[in-house]
Amino acid sequence: MAVIINGRDLTIEEVIRVCRNYEKVEIADDAKEAINKARAYVEKKVADKAVVYGLTTGFGKFANVSISTEETAQLQKNLIMSHTCSLGNNYETKYVRAAMLLRANSLAHGNSGIRLSTVQTLVDMLNAGIHPLVPEKGSVGASGDLAPLSCIALGLIGMGKVEYKGEIVDAQKAFDAEGLTPVELASKEGLALNNGTQMLTAVGLNTLWDAVNLMKIADIAGAMTGEALHAVRKAYDPKTHLLRPHQGQIDCAANMRALLEGSGNATWTNPNKVQDPYSQRCIPQVHGACRDAINYVWKAVSIEINSVTDNPIVFPDEDEAISGGNFHGEPMAMAFDFLKMALAELADISERRQDRMLNGAMSEGLPTFLVKNGGLNNGYMIAQYCAASMVSENKIYAHPSVVDSIPTSANQEDIVSMGATSARTAAMVLDNAQKVLGIELSTAAQAIWLRQELGDPVIDNLAPGTRAAYDFIRQTIPPVEEDIIMHDQLVQFDEMVKNNSILEAVEKVVELI
Repeated sequence: MAVIINGRDLTIEEVIRVCRNYEKVEIADDAKEAINKARAYVEKKVADKAVVYGLTTGFGKFANVSISTEETAQLQKNLIMSHTCSLGNNYETKYVRAAMLLRANSLAHGNSGIRLSTVQTLVDMLNAGIHPLVPEKGSVGASGDLAPLSCIALGLIGMGKVEYKGEIVDAQKAFDAEGLTPVELASKEGLALNNGTQMLTAVGLNTLWDAVNLMKIADIAGAMTGEALHAVRKAYDPKTHLLRPHQGQIDCAANMRALLEGSGNATWTNPNKVQDPYSQRCIPQVHGACRDAINYVWKAVSIEINSVTDNPIVFPDEDEAISGGNFHGEPMAMAFDFLKMALAELADISERRQDRMLNGAMSEGLPTFLVKNGGLNNGYMIAQYCAASMVSENKIYAHPSVVDSIPTSANQEDIVSMGATSARTAAMVLDNAQKVLGIELSTAAQAIWLRQELGDPVIDNLAPGTRAAYDFIRQTIPPVEEDIIMHDQLVQFDEMVKNNSILEAVEKVVELI
């Protein structure tokens, strides 16, 4: 089924279907009418030689320079070519596809003044799998993502390189193969294509999608550690959490109860200890706060993907073209900085739980570094080093990008969002957090197995939820009897986190929030 865009009700889930699953896209009929209406208004203003920013004037600091009617098309082409200043590695295809969809959806709202044929060609490129190469670095998130969106627009006009059927080719070659005709830009169109927040939003949206699943995987990892360390489940009593009713905390506590329901290891009370350390006892408070942050970002992104973010914005019914600042990336920059802090915290608390299993002084009888014949064997010693290195790295990435600003365009754009950096670093933090939680799953599974080996029937007493996780792991990854090439095992855990296979295995048994 195709995803129908009209600029108003696109969902995050639909974006993921298009950018990752290559679902087709169509423009709604009512959106086509709105696009045509706005375009007719722009053409009238150009014909009347009205002074409108970006239509009959230059851009940025050149806003006071008048452009003749005959030069308006060249103005738009020059805008795109001159703004393709991105550098660095190319964005992943899923990010470029998401940005193309989001740009088309914004234009479909009918307030940008672009031609329907231009928007349709952008959609045709997306459906044909023609993806312009977009280097990662070069956006300050001020007039949106000028440089990266210009790279997408460059492909639209048949210039530059694109990724097509797994190869890097000239844009014109890909167009020819698909029977498409590159766009010859008309008045206002270059500006409509490269003013906006769609590239940074595309990166952040993909990161957000994976973060939602990681919230649940973090709860699974915490529950497995609870089994290994005989956690006290009463800390997850709903009465406690209803007295501090943050929704994320309530939901996480419910997950922990569901995952550990029926456990003979993590019992409701424990005569040998009153309470667990914070990294176990405060899982609902820490994971819950991360959940609330991620849910906030979800709401913010849901608004952004259905917003008009170019400039000027045209209002045909009111006979107005308003030069405003909807292109500014501040709302998304703050959201994605919040997202990366939440993800960093999920990794932070996970590493602390790992250390408690590995440290013989705190592991409640488990062998140091979770290995038999320690000394000869090193076990999971360096796995925790690896987790610690990524947790520490996250502290650098998680520094809010939005608090920085470097004026651009001869000080015309004197406060910028750095939202592209917020999104890119959020993706880096996500990757680290996924790896760290994979390491916790590996150590928890090893700890559970070792206790059983030492005569404590932990495996036999696992809750159904954690047993599903443990059994899934053991289908492909055996316990560590003696030192192995640890990298190979940790890659397997990283993969099961990223492809959500362990989450799917657990949710066949326990429904998680």
